Amino acid sequence: MTALNWTDAVSEAREATGFRGEVVPRTVEAVRKAVSTARHSEFDQELGALGRGGAFDAFLDHWWTQALADSMPEQDARELAVEFADLAIALYVRAKGGPTYTSTEVEQMIKRVVS
Repeated sequence: MTALNWTDAVSEAREATGFRGEVVPRTVEAVRKAVSTARHSEFDQELGALGRGGAFDAFLDHWWTQALADSMPEQDARELAVEFADLAIALYVRAKGGPTYTSTEVEQMIKRVVS
């Protein structure tokens, strides 16, 4: 199955990874709420430095993954949540024909914008 939209990508990633945890909605508000409060200032700083486009999407994908991990109580669950998030994002991006970035590339992109 080729994921045609975000919902399809999430469903396909759930099936492939076995992830059964709660999925944080992929919105700025929901992600900020789910990220640990210790990370709020970092989140806000990065968000404030971004515009639209690829950098914003990379920012939201990065923090959505972090929000899922932060919402899991145990290390094994966090690791599965990250695996699920990575796959959901990859499926969605592939279906849209967009560019894919490694975690390192995303971090470098965000650092350049924030600096």
